[in-house]
Amino acid sequence: MTTDPKKIILFDDDEDIISICSYILEEDGWEVHSFTDCNDVAERVSSIKPNVILMDNWIPDSGGIAATQILKNDPDLKSIPVVYFSANSDIQTLAKQAGANTYLAKPFDLDDLQQTVSAYL
Repeated sequence: MTTDPKKIILFDDDEDIISICSYILEEDGWEVHSFTDCNDVAERVSSIKPNVILMDNWIPDSGGIAATQILKNDPDLKSIPVVYFSANSDIQTLAKQAGANTYLAKPFDLDDLQQTVSAYL
């Protein structure tokens, strides 16, 4: 019996963060898709159909808040959980403003990353 892979999209312009997160999540059995900007966010998410999205706050071009709002206002995509992640000290407020399901403050513990993402399966 084959199960569909767990898919996650990372939107972050920091290649180091993408590398670390991708490594950890792939070890956990995730199929990781990453983008260094959030242009065409709805089209990208629609084509991949992830289980979870990790969204950075400071991401070109429109930024994480606008990108998350686009997803949450799309009837076909709004049910996909968005984990907002940022080093901004006001991340809780930003995540709420964006309409994200939860948030993860950078720098984060790798166990926290795994637990936060897995909670949405």
